[in-house]
Amino acid sequence: MDSRRDFKIEVILPRGHVTPLFTGIRRNMEDTAGSNPQSLGFTEKLKSWLSWSWTYVCFIWFGMVLIMIYVLWSPLKLQETLTSASVFLNTLTPKFYVALTGTSSLISGLILIFEWWYFRKYGTSFIEQVSVSHLRPLLGGVENSSTTGLFASVNGEAEPRPSVSECKVWRNPLNLFRGAEYNRYTWVTGKEPLTYYDMNLSAQDHQTFFTGDTPQLRPEDAVMQKAWRERNPQARIRAAYQAIEMNHECAAAYVLLAEEEATTITEAERLFKKALSIAGKDINLLVYIKRRLAMCARKLGRIKEAVKMMRDLMKEFPLLGMLNIHENLLEALLELQAYADVQAVLAKYDDISLPKSATICYTSALLKARAVSDKFSPEAASRRGLSTAEMNAVEAIHRAVEFNPHVPKYLLEMKSLILPPEHILKRGDSEAVAYAFFHLQHWKRAEGALNLLHCTWEGTFRIIPYPLEKGHLFYPYPGCTETADRELLPSFHEVSVYPKKELPFFILFTAGLCSFTAMLAMLTHQFPELMGVFAKAVSPRTTHLDFFLKCCRFEIYGNIVALKCCDTFINVHWAFWFERSSSMGLSAAQFWQQ
Repeated sequence: MDSRRDFKIEVILPRGHVTPLFTGIRRNMEDTAGSNPQSLGFTEKLKSWLSWSWTYVCFIWFGMVLIMIYVLWSPLKLQETLTSASVFLNTLTPKFYVALTGTSSLISGLILIFEWWYFRKYGTSFIEQVSVSHLRPLLGGVENSSTTGLFASVNGEAEPRPSVSECKVWRNPLNLFRGAEYNRYTWVTGKEPLTYYDMNLSAQDHQTFFTGDTPQLRPEDAVMQKAWRERNPQARIRAAYQAIEMNHECAAAYVLLAEEEATTITEAERLFKKALSIAGKDINLLVYIKRRLAMCARKLGRIKEAVKMMRDLMKEFPLLGMLNIHENLLEALLELQAYADVQAVLAKYDDISLPKSATICYTSALLKARAVSDKFSPEAASRRGLSTAEMNAVEAIHRAVEFNPHVPKYLLEMKSLILPPEHILKRGDSEAVAYAFFHLQHWKRAEGALNLLHCTWEGTFRIIPYPLEKGHLFYPYPGCTETADRELLPSFHEVSVYPKKELPFFILFTAGLCSFTAMLAMLTHQFPELMGVFAKAVSPRTTHLDFFLKCCRFEIYGNIVALKCCDTFINVHWAFWFERSSSMGLSAAQFWQQ
């Protein structure tokens, strides 16, 4: 009964620890690769040959072009063709070049708008993405391997650090109730707090929890399997009632009604108790229902009862650690301000061999910050230095921020909170939202804790200047969190990105090119004589043939220029215009009037 969904396979552990998951997957990969060595060898040889050939293709093509021009120079009368082209260019008026410059500015502006929209939506440049995805392999570039480094040798030959991003999606241990909480938000705001991808993962979880271990499906189980897959909430509720009509002791149907139809926590608790009474010995159902009953008690203010239920559940099913019930327990104990009990739970689960979470790291930081935060002063600390306890608190904060750098902005209310999703990505923005949503009140309750966090959290980034390449206490920060978080978080939420991405080169390039060409078009239209003098000073020796050759170059690279903006004509047409006016004995103003 695993609550995880994989984007890419990774387990977050402190540096130097490898789980059996790595070994099993690596063995499967080796078996797959070894099953067809001849095919794999041929493919590798073909790729190697293509990469090698690209090195010489350009030189061969250039030589062939020169030979063709030399051979066909006389038969095709290329000299006369160039002369006639020069005559044609002489007949063009300056208005043509102003229009050309304006068109170049317009195209650059359109590309700029598209690039900016694409960057805001997907966090990357479209041109760079196309270049890396399609052009780089053709030009012999090395593709990023998703397994190199992650499955490195465990015999001491290489450090088993992941070169891929750890993008494993986990079920949120504190997820809200759809009917009593998520739907009420939708009724008030008209916004959907859950994405279809997130709800689809929940449907898969429910199918696994409630029907996955049944050797032979009963009719009501088949109906419930279909119910979990329904996208429409009303269709799911109707299917649950249909299953109850088939069998009045269908516990899974009551679970669905408690999650989806109940509009209050009290009503949801009543339905869960009904489901518990008929659940029988189905371990999956028992664990799920008891956990949700404990969460109902926590939300209704019966915190001690909720703590007892969670402790009993952890003792009864000690092997179900992947459900992270201890995170529910930590939150409830913090609400009781039972900090000694919180420390005891952390001593068990904040272990070097266990996966970390924002709840573990930030709760540990909160306890250490709480011991010194009430008397902490940045001015006094700068004069006398940090005490041992203060240093421990700061190091705990740095450790927590390195694990998930998105959390402080929510705790310090620099970003607005939204309802947490049903699934989270560890070290991602979705986990930060889920943690801050439930734990912000606990940080506010500890006097001075937020002030200490505010004064010290940014110092973490000086310790890890290149977080995507090398971490300090954890593996390098994964690069895929933004993509996964955009799938988990609603579209109206601005996803936090770390490290902060600079604007791609092509956005800056097209912005500068658009502004430059627009300025040239305007100045040429308003001050033609002055621009003619400027053109002569910049490029007095440009000829019609130079202009024609650059036009040819523009046509050859036309498709690429459409993406990188039309800038070829701008380098020469001003000089050509002045040369034209000079050859006719006219000033720039007279030529403009003509």
